[in-house]
Amino acid sequence: MHIASIITTTTTSPTSSTIFISSRPRISSSRLFKPSLSITSRPIRSLRSSPVNPTAQIRSVVQHFQRNISSMASENPFKSIFTTLPRPGGGEFGKFYSLPALNDPRIDKLPYSIRILLESAIRNCDNFQVTPNDVEKIIDWENTSPKQVEIPFKPARVLLQDFTGVPAVVDLACMRDAMNKLGGDSKKINPLVPVDLVIDHSVQVDVARSANAVQANMDLEFKRNNERFAFLKWGSHAFDNMLVVPPGSGIVHQVNLEYLGRVVFNTDGILYPDSVVGTDSHTTMIDGLGVAGWGVGGIEAEATMLGQPMSMVLPGVVGFKLSGKLQNGVTATDLVLTVTQMLRKHGVVGKFVEFFGEGMSELSLADRATIANMSPEYGATMGFFPVDHVTLQYLKLTGRSDDTVAMIEAYLRANKMFVDYSEPQQEKVYSSYLQLDLGEVVPCISGPKRPHDRVPIKDMKADWHSCLDSKVGFKGFAVPKEAQEKVVSFPFHGQTAELKHGSLVIAAITSCTNTSNPSVMLGAGLVAKKACELGIEVKPWIKTSLAPGSGVVTKYLQQSGLQKYLDQQGFSIVGYGCTTCIGNSGDLDESVAAAITDNDIVAAAVLSGNRNFEGRVHPLTRANYLASPPLVVAYALAGTVDIDFEKEPIGTTKDGKSVYFKDVWPSTEEIAEVVQSSVLSEMFKSTYEAITQGNPMWNKLSVPSSSLYSWDPNSTYIHEPPYFKDMTMDPPGPHGVKDAYCLLNFGDSITTDHISPAGSIHKDSPAAKYLLERGVDRRDFNSYGSRRGNDEVMARGTFANIRIVNKLLNGEVGPKTIHIPTGEKLSVFDVAMRYKEAGHDTIVLAGAEYGSGSSRDWAAKGPMLQGVKAVIAKSFERIHRSNLVGMGIIPLCFKAGEDADTLGLTGHERYTIDLPSNASDVKPGQDVTVTTDNGKSFTCTIRFDTQVELTYFDHGGILPYVIRNLIKK
Repeated sequence: MHIASIITTTTTSPTSSTIFISSRPRISSSRLFKPSLSITSRPIRSLRSSPVNPTAQIRSVVQHFQRNISSMASENPFKSIFTTLPRPGGGEFGKFYSLPALNDPRIDKLPYSIRILLESAIRNCDNFQVTPNDVEKIIDWENTSPKQVEIPFKPARVLLQDFTGVPAVVDLACMRDAMNKLGGDSKKINPLVPVDLVIDHSVQVDVARSANAVQANMDLEFKRNNERFAFLKWGSHAFDNMLVVPPGSGIVHQVNLEYLGRVVFNTDGILYPDSVVGTDSHTTMIDGLGVAGWGVGGIEAEATMLGQPMSMVLPGVVGFKLSGKLQNGVTATDLVLTVTQMLRKHGVVGKFVEFFGEGMSELSLADRATIANMSPEYGATMGFFPVDHVTLQYLKLTGRSDDTVAMIEAYLRANKMFVDYSEPQQEKVYSSYLQLDLGEVVPCISGPKRPHDRVPIKDMKADWHSCLDSKVGFKGFAVPKEAQEKVVSFPFHGQTAELKHGSLVIAAITSCTNTSNPSVMLGAGLVAKKACELGIEVKPWIKTSLAPGSGVVTKYLQQSGLQKYLDQQGFSIVGYGCTTCIGNSGDLDESVAAAITDNDIVAAAVLSGNRNFEGRVHPLTRANYLASPPLVVAYALAGTVDIDFEKEPIGTTKDGKSVYFKDVWPSTEEIAEVVQSSVLSEMFKSTYEAITQGNPMWNKLSVPSSSLYSWDPNSTYIHEPPYFKDMTMDPPGPHGVKDAYCLLNFGDSITTDHISPAGSIHKDSPAAKYLLERGVDRRDFNSYGSRRGNDEVMARGTFANIRIVNKLLNGEVGPKTIHIPTGEKLSVFDVAMRYKEAGHDTIVLAGAEYGSGSSRDWAAKGPMLQGVKAVIAKSFERIHRSNLVGMGIIPLCFKAGEDADTLGLTGHERYTIDLPSNASDVKPGQDVTVTTDNGKSFTCTIRFDTQVELTYFDHGGILPYVIRNLIKK
């Protein structure tokens, strides 16, 4: 039946209270932390408690919002398929929009991930933000997705971490001020969907190999970030529907997987699938739980919080069939690195990947989450695992109540969103197909500079020597043959230490990718135990660390008795957060750092993370390899990546006996036995009950009760940004680019790590100069990530990566560029400011995959503040392109087969991009002509992909658009 036949035009809808807002049972701020005396405590509720009505304050926001748009939006035209979900034994779970009631055979062939988009469109259909035509586009996905059609999507919630959460809350606070100045109601700037913010990005590995490392690192974390944390605590009070999980609780994606993920919402008796967008690209980890989630820029997330539908291109879906089972000794990390390489080769940017097949039954939920986590590394929007019996078992293990799990299963079965592999499977239609026999996966690592450069362990020694020989690049260091075997001896705390090319100086069990997976974490413990029993230990000059993604990991490592062996090998717990995976690896010992820099050693890091881009993990580790936690321990024992595990020993006992890799490597059966006896449901329940109580340092933070933030002009952490300066109610309209200078000329694979300020603040950088001028001592610089709430620091740190390669510098590596008019070589920020002060536009030239990596809004905000008007690239990463649009920067793509080199562009030209002055004359994806002052002319595709993006551009960005819209309403 076509949807037109069931559309009604009723005047009353049973979902009128939930069309525009998703509320939830919230952990109240009074449970989460002890408020200062100026704050009124709110009612105590648990996320796991039964659904409750929203607070009166949220209700008033909903009613106000609905009154304002009631003149434009009719009631839901799909009322006739709104039905009851009965509870076995009597009563009902709630009501829901039934996809089977549409009686449309096309739905049965839809991928499960697309069905979630469909349900959202139906539930939110109001003939205004979402129309029946949008619903029809999704139902007809098989025909419409190849045409790149646009659809609106309203996620159920938003997920933030503190690095991206601080600027998001800064922007919300700044938007409230802008609303005030323009005569609007500042309280309209308020999240209309649930927002969860987990503080996990600030802890650094300052102290390692110590029993008191956790407390010592947390003390330093609070000392450095007191102002940021107080600001976030203010935000949790000032804004409704916002939950802040304090520092020391875990990594955002693991907390989301083990606790925050609902799978199915029950809001005021209305049932619907959980879905989430997050300001961290690894939000995709929740896809392993059957929750549709992916990373967006902070700019998009803020608009979603404020009730704006996300405009997205209806994606193609790659079906990935899994068969067989993993061989003995092969880990989920080996699997995800294999999948990442396959999908990178296949090409999945902008697509969903949906996993299916009989091999699914061989993968635990944690294994699935590991694969889903690395979606950004293989380039997909999502790596989705539909809900099945494995999912339900995991929900029970992690403390979700039996009644909740029963409701989830009943709803998903009733709405054809549950996979039951005991029943015949109807064939789904996918855009393309891939297949992997799990039995073909072999132990491997990835590196030395990219996550998808997989190397089987057996080939590692040969690959390493190839990297030493090869010219500088993703797989090369260009070390002369005569220098490759150089050995450097140096004193290390009373003993003699040695380093050579490939020597490990960092070994980190880190990152939600792997610390959420008990099999690899306990596997690491077993490797440590076997090594201890055989009498070999990790060399003391290797900086070892263990940073679990939640307190649950500590409990099962202790329950198993394996933590003491990890401690003995130097892998003491250093904190509960992202640490080394995001560059918070802390300083190396001064003697080790000096040995590396004085002798130009290509030192290595091995970590169980998801990113290893150059300059990310540590400035002094040029080679960085991703590996499973047990392999991290094995390589730490060996002390080098220059080893053949099959032929060379990883250590020697005191009596001279050689110990080999096979001697310490646990079997799959050994690991499974420990998992079975050590990972208990009560551990999850007690851990997450404790989270709601905060910690003493957090609870002591005192914050004001005002709804408007009092900006401190002297603060170097929180600064009022200039985005809305001189803003009026009239949109500025589209802008072209006239006689622009090229600020930077890049090659391929420039990541957001290259663009966005990240890691430590270099002592000679413009950001360091700014901080020193304001009395900040160098030891208190903290990281760029911690200062994302200060636009002055971040603008100075944009394009400041020490490994950035700018063609204008003719081979020199580093954060400088050429001021074309004078030929001077200066920092990128200083050159940008010269152009800006002289009134000159600037552009950036780039190659393929520009903006790949983490979804960092500062990778778009920073260039905008530096005066960049357009980026011309061969291709863009999905989130980064969207963020550029959100900040008013024009993304342009060279035509196929063309780039700056083939067109003979050096970056010394001046560029003009002509755009119509009327927004209605600009079309998504249209061709535009770019001309240069030396007579060149070429055609590019303008990468405004939807009409909504053009509207944002017309308004000067997404946030000004939201403010003007809210004032008009």
